[in-house]
Amino acid sequence: MKNKETISLARMKQGETGIIIEIEGGHKLRGRLDVMGIREGNIVKKVSGQLMRGPVTIMVGSTHTAIGFGMAQKILVEVEGK
Repeated sequence: MKNKETISLARMKQGETGIIIEIEGGHKLRGRLDVMGIREGNIVKKVSGQLMRGPVTIMVGSTHTAIGFGMAQKILVEVEGK
C-alpha cells in the first residue's frame, strides 16, 4: 500500500507527479501562479530542476512552465510515497 506524502514542489523528484494541495503565499503570488494554471487541486508533474537553486520546470495539463525555486518552495504537493 502506498502512503501519501506532502512536500514542496521544489523537493519533488524529476518525473514525480502529485496534486497541489496548498500555496503558501499572498494574493500576489497566487495571482501570478493562477495565470499560469498552477492552482490548488491541479495535478502537476516535475519535469526538471536543479538542487537548491535555479528554475523548476513543471507540466500542468499539457502545458510546460518554468517557475523560480522560491515559488516552487511555496507550493505544497501531495505525492504518493513508496
